[in-house]
Amino acid sequence: MPISSLPWRPHPWHGLPPGPDPPRLVDAFIEITPFDTVKYEIDKATGYLRVDRPQRNSALPPALYGFIPQTYCGARVAALAPSALRGDGDPLDICVLSERPVSHAEVLIAARVVGGLRMIDKGEADDKIIAVMAKDFLWSGVEDLDELPPILVERLEHYFLTYKWEPGIRDTVRIEARYGRDEAHRVIEASLADYKELIAG
Repeated sequence: MPISSLPWRPHPWHGLPPGPDPPRLVDAFIEITPFDTVKYEIDKATGYLRVDRPQRNSALPPALYGFIPQTYCGARVAALAPSALRGDGDPLDICVLSERPVSHAEVLIAARVVGGLRMIDKGEADDKIIAVMAKDFLWSGVEDLDELPPILVERLEHYFLTYKWEPGIRDTVRIEARYGRDEAHRVIEASLADYKELIAG
C-alpha cells in the first residue's frame, strides 16, 4: 500500500523510505533544531519523539539533527570504524545545514550528503553524517565536506564532544576522523544493509 494511502501515520524509522536517491540524496527526519535546549530522540517503539534529557550546557545544536529512515548502525557500520567494538544500535544520525532557520522538528528534509564525522561513544560507532538541504539557496551547491567553512565543521565537532558532558563524569565520546562525501556514502550504504539484516531477523 502506498504511504500516502495509509490510514495511520507511518513510523518515521521503519515506515518512511531513506530518500529519493540514497546514498547521495537522502531524507532526514529531524528530531532537534538549532533552537532546542532539550535533547529529543525518536522512541523506537512508537515513532514519537521522546524527551531524552535537557542539555546541561548552553551550547545549541549548530545544525538540524535527526536520522535517515531505514538505516541502522550495526556490524557493517562498525567495521568502517576500526576502533569501534560495535554499532550503537540506532538509526544513522544526520546533520543538515540550512541557510534559513527551520524551527520545527518532526519534518522531513531532502538532503544531499557531503561528508561526516566518525564518532565513537563508549566503544560504539556513532557516525554523524553531514548534509546540506537539497534546495537551499546558500548551501545546495556544496558537494563535499572540504567546501564547507571549517568553522561550521568545528562547531559540529564541539557540540558532539560536549553534548553529554556532566561534571565529575569521565567523557566517553571522541571523534576519530572527519570524512568526505565518498566515505559518507559508504557509511550510509553499510547502514542500509545493516537495517535490512535487522528487519530480516
